[in-house]
Formats: sequence, C-alpha cells, structure tokens
Amino acid sequence: MEVILLERVEKLGGIGDVVKVKNGFARNYLLPNKKALRANEANRKLFETNRKQIEQENADKRAEAEKASKGVDGKAVQLIRQASNTGQLYGSVSARDIVEALDAEGAKVTKSQVVLDRPIKAIGVHEIKIALHPEVAVMVKVNVARSPEEADLQAQGIDVMAEMFERDTAPLAEELEPAAPAADEPSAEAETSAEAAAEPAEAAAEPAEAEPVEAAAAEEDDQQA
Repeated sequence: MEVILLERVEKLGGIGDVVKVKNGFARNYLLPNKKALRANEANRKLFETNRKQIEQENADKRAEAEKASKGVDGKAVQLIRQASNTGQLYGSVSARDIVEALDAEGAKVTKSQVVLDRPIKAIGVHEIKIALHPEVAVMVKVNVARSPEEADLQAQGIDVMAEMFERDTAPLAEELEPAAPAADEPSAEAETSAEAAAEPAEAAAEPAEAEPVEAAAAEEDDQQA
C-alpha cells in the first residue's frame, strides 16, 4: 500500500513523502495513529492544500518536545526486582514500569514514547530510548537490581553478575589445583640420585675391609717358617 506521510517516520521518510509499506503496517499503525494518509488522488489534493498547516503544527510539536527533553535526557532510574542467581528476573520490567519510575523523578513521558522492543528480563543497567517526537529522542538509564546496594555497584560500572561468578568458581578452582610436595618429603628423583651416589661408596669400602685378613695370613706363614 502507498501512503502519504504526515510526519517523519523512522526508516520510511518525512512529511509529504509517498512511500510503499505493507498493508498490515499501514492499517494497524500508520493510519489509525494519523501518521499517514492513503496515497489516492483525493488525499494528495487534501495534503497539498493543508501542507503548510501540517508542517507548522509539526514544527510547534518539535519545539515543545525539545524543551521537554531537557528534563528527561540522561535521567537514571532504579528498579528493584527479584531475580535468580543467574540474574534472570522473576517477571519483567515493562514500558509502564519505566514511565512510572521516570514520573517519580519528575520526568513526564507516555508509554508510547518508551521505545522498548521487548520487556527487560535481566538485572543490569539498560539504556532506553525515549521518543518525545519523531525528530526528538533522548536516552535514559534504567538500573534493574535485586537490592539498593547492588544497584549502587552497577551504577559505578561494576558487573555484579561477573563478580558473583568469580566468587562461586574460586573454591572450585582451588580444589582442582594439585597440592605442592611437602618440603621434608624427598621427591622420587632425589631418592634415586641418593641411591646411585651411595653404590660407588659401598663398592670402594669393600677392598679396605679385606686388607687385615691378608696381613694376618702373612704373619701365620712367618711363624711357621
């Protein structure tokens, strides 16, 4: 289906552009949200007649959004949720949760302005886009944690899950390390070397023991003579 855009639509075009889109996207999103008109002859004439007014209204809305963005851009909110040891949430964080958290910080946005492809299902610091206008978008940080203390660590840039993994695996690594031999226990190589060194010493000592026997025999021969 061909449509005439009444405002800028990301990845499609700007005001007055005639673009071709899927029928479902046009019927379910563009047309009911007044972001486009069917591109027929009657609507083309209608758009051209009201083009200046449409562009002026868009400029006014953009100016309002730019002003409002100063109170939203860079905001950081904290959401405490229950989660498993792997960091997976028991549930999820939705666009509505983010809107309420920002509202508590004095930043007014609507659910439709929160660009969230899918609900947040893990702890961590998530950067979320807030589209205040088709041409004005800002980023906020959503810090999802299991406790205020954990949220503070994450805000400092510490990877809580990585630290937890290191703590859990440290005892296992110590168990797997081979034990070093005790200082007073000689190794097998040392014992073998000691035995090899002792053998020549024993061999050299045997002839010395035979000399007294030979001398005694010589004395007996002298006496008989």
